[in-house]
Amino acid sequence: MKFGVIGAGQMGGGIAQVAAQSGFSVVVQDVKQEFLDRGRAVIEKSLAKLHEKGRLTDTPDVILGRMEFTTDLNAFADCDLVVEAIVENEGVKGDLFRQLGQIVKPDGILASNTSSIPITALASASGRPDKFIGMHFMNPVPLMQLVEVIRGYSTSDETAQFVTQTAERMGKTPLACNDFPGFVSNRILMPMLNEAIQCVMEGVAEPEAIDGIMKLGMNHPMGPLTLADFIGLDTCLAIMEVLHRGLGDDKYRPSPLLRKMVQAGLLGRKSGQGFYTY
Repeated sequence: MKFGVIGAGQMGGGIAQVAAQSGFSVVVQDVKQEFLDRGRAVIEKSLAKLHEKGRLTDTPDVILGRMEFTTDLNAFADCDLVVEAIVENEGVKGDLFRQLGQIVKPDGILASNTSSIPITALASASGRPDKFIGMHFMNPVPLMQLVEVIRGYSTSDETAQFVTQTAERMGKTPLACNDFPGFVSNRILMPMLNEAIQCVMEGVAEPEAIDGIMKLGMNHPMGPLTLADFIGLDTCLAIMEVLHRGLGDDKYRPSPLLRKMVQAGLLGRKSGQGFYTY
């Protein structure tokens, strides 16, 4: 099977790595060669670590040999499945899928790794809504078990079945849900992170105490503010805005502190500063 991934960042690189580990031929595309080089270096490091621990069935060189890195979207023409993992922006994703709908072979399936944007809207942009689906991997992809499989309004049973089987071949557990804002994972998770941010703003407790209470009291592996920093506060804000707009309920209103921190460029781990310093 030929598996395409758009975006060589944290999510795209992880999806591509797991696909190649599973024996698929993988094409990874990004807009700049430097992004591809950076993504490849991260994949090489991850494979080396897994190889050391004895978790790979093939050597890192064999796995990397299944991967092709390119800046050309036309490289996806003969892919059976293409997963998009770019910026969480509906307009940008829509434009990309309009192009892919013209490039990828007619029976090729298109999928988005979006964490909140409506699958049905992206499916319409692609021009092949029956062959379109959401395939939401969790971060970090090589370690996390879940793939949230989101059917759009017109997604066919055949498409859903193919993507479910592909996720299983990648060693993941696919769980199905329907196309509502935030799906299941982020509809439940993001309001919790937003509420933790609101607690900081209101002076309920220091960030360390909030995270410690959720880790020790609720058995969460990571506190909500640490997790927000890890995801990226800009991404958290974008998802909260999708929830607020899509569900029309003020319980999803982004915390003013979250908005202010994003405006200040305090995005979490990727910018070196969020609720913590990195």
